[in-house]
Amino acid sequence: MIESFKKNQKGIYLICISSIFACIGQLLWKLSSDGNLLLLLVGFGFYGLGALIMLIAYKFGSLSVIQPFLSLNYVLSIIFGYFFLNEVITLNKVIGILIIMIGVTLIAGGDNSD
Repeated sequence: MIESFKKNQKGIYLICISSIFACIGQLLWKLSSDGNLLLLLVGFGFYGLGALIMLIAYKFGSLSVIQPFLSLNYVLSIIFGYFFLNEVITLNKVIGILIIMIGVTLIAGGDNSD
């Protein structure tokens, strides 16, 4: 498992950065729903940058390891919703976050390809 993370380390870091940018972009879209065009455009910029970083990340690891890390978008969305939109984090959401994190860890740690 540790070898898989080491082998794909750069790709994993990049895909996590990609997720952060994409989620910031989506948060800005949500905040722009009152008609704020600037937030909408900045949101597209963040989301687009996240997509570009994602493309670069795929060069540095196995698809079967890197792709599952995009599931962290769900986790980040819950966290951003809590801090920026005053949304409630329920027990079900916490359990869901734990399941996602365990799943991503198990999938990413199982790369046996050379």
